[in-house]
Amino acid sequence: MVGGRGVRGCVGLGGKVEGSRSFARYPCGGVRSESGRRFGGAARRQEVLARRQEVLARAAPPLENEQNEEVRVIPTSIHDIDNGKILGFDHNLSEDHPGFKDEDYKQRRSWIAGLARDILPGDEIPRLEYRPEEVETWAKALEELEQLFPTHACKEFLDAIDKLDFRPDVVPQLQDVHQVLQETSGFAIRPVAGLLHPRDFLNGLAFKTFHSTQYMRHWSQPHYTPEPDLIHEIIGHIPMLTNKYYADMVQQIGLASLYATDKEIWHLTKVYWYTVEFGVVMEDEEIKAFGAGVLSSYGELDHMRTGNPEFAPLDPWAKQPKMSYKDGFQKKYFVLNSFEEGSELLREYSQTFLDRKQ
Repeated sequence: MVGGRGVRGCVGLGGKVEGSRSFARYPCGGVRSESGRRFGGAARRQEVLARRQEVLARAAPPLENEQNEEVRVIPTSIHDIDNGKILGFDHNLSEDHPGFKDEDYKQRRSWIAGLARDILPGDEIPRLEYRPEEVETWAKALEELEQLFPTHACKEFLDAIDKLDFRPDVVPQLQDVHQVLQETSGFAIRPVAGLLHPRDFLNGLAFKTFHSTQYMRHWSQPHYTPEPDLIHEIIGHIPMLTNKYYADMVQQIGLASLYATDKEIWHLTKVYWYTVEFGVVMEDEEIKAFGAGVLSSYGELDHMRTGNPEFAPLDPWAKQPKMSYKDGFQKKYFVLNSFEEGSELLREYSQTFLDRKQ
């Protein structure tokens, strides 16, 4: 049970709170305060820096061959993928972001982003002590979404969220949900500071690694976020990733990305968008949501059922519609008949990329 393992009254599961300062627990006994000071982790820090240099070296920019053609190094493991190439939505917020004028919020985002940069594959994910306003934000979002889940979400999601047993008074820790995924689909969680470059993010899926943010949306708008945040990741993505057919479908997109050109990466990003983020599935002659962008948004869930959008079968080979974060709800959703069928469809699609392997 993830939801029942909270930090309240148990320092071993969360971070210690002293006055107004927060702490995150590291493996090997190191602790980092929210002010940036580190305690008992000098050796650990040197190890992280050395290992990060190895990752950056393996994830170096493409080289050119004698014909001046770009030759990109294909990752062979999650250790070859850098989680530091952030395109946006990190702690440097835009003026239209709900937390733009909240310096305390931005500083906390920056601190959490720093934690993500220190974590390498295989490391234990630091446990955070979430602030009262963050717990309240989580609770408001969860309680509102739970009103629509029984009628709007697919049965695979409902089964998973029942087992995860999320509670409104406890924000789940990434390390706990990581362990659940390891025991179900074999996926892993790796923290990231913001919106990762599409190639790096999709490449991670090939190695059954989901890059997840660890910060909370701004407390002033608990039902809205302009970027991925912990609520979107935990409620939207984690439950579905416990399903083996769905997880395989997601991995197939990642495998295709390993051999995709830069132009094809953007097409694959759209395939991901219209499945993993905004996908829907037929269930007993009804359309139900499985995409994280739908499941983590009350407005999108309601729009999907009552907003008269267009529905069409998924064709990953076809040109996909434009993606947008700020144009309101989706005008078109792509439908799967089942996750088994979706897994086979995307396996066939990804094979066209894997066939390029020499």
